[in-house]
Amino acid sequence: MLQTLEQAGLVDDGRVASSRAGALAARGYGDAAICFALEGEGLGAEAVAAALAGLEPEAARARKLLDLRGPGPASIRWLGSRGFDAATLEDLAGFADEASPR
Repeated sequence: MLQTLEQAGLVDDGRVASSRAGALAARGYGDAAICFALEGEGLGAEAVAAALAGLEPEAARARKLLDLRGPGPASIRWLGSRGFDAATLEDLAGFADEASPR
């Protein structure tokens, strides 16, 4: 039955993964959190990888969120709690230091 639904195009893990990844990214989650959620929902590694590849780069998403929240350690910690990569956070911490009023 599942195979019939897949052949008819009614069940498509790639489409589900892409849609779900986009929704999570729009809610401010980083790649690690998105990957964890999708795998937890039973989606395969290939579908998850393709979905992540279809998103705006994580660094760009993090920068937009930092711009909205304002620079500072609290914002960097918040991004970390949302599943953003440590290297991205380090880059943003340097940006946040430069943007802080002295």
